Amino acid sequence: MNKKIFGIECLGCGLQRSVAFLFQGEFYLAYKMYPAIYSIIVLLLFILLDLFFKFRLGYKIKLGLIFLTSIIIVVSYFIKMNSYY
Repeated sequence: MNKKIFGIECLGCGLQRSVAFLFQGEFYLAYKMYPAIYSIIVLLLFILLDLFFKFRLGYKIKLGLIFLTSIIIVVSYFIKMNSYY
């Protein structure tokens, strides 16, 4: 919808297709579609584990994973946008 209205993709464009590729076993295509897919999965798994097993440095690890995922999303977005033009 964002691409139709504004003519550019959003930061989340490709995430749903990437998840679909994961369920089909196409791991490289999932990464190529949305490079942050694996860091998002690691972050979600860690958050889930931290609910049941409290890690001593859990807060810092979560912050690090959030920061890493955010950087991957932003950098891959700018690379994708510059490759179109």
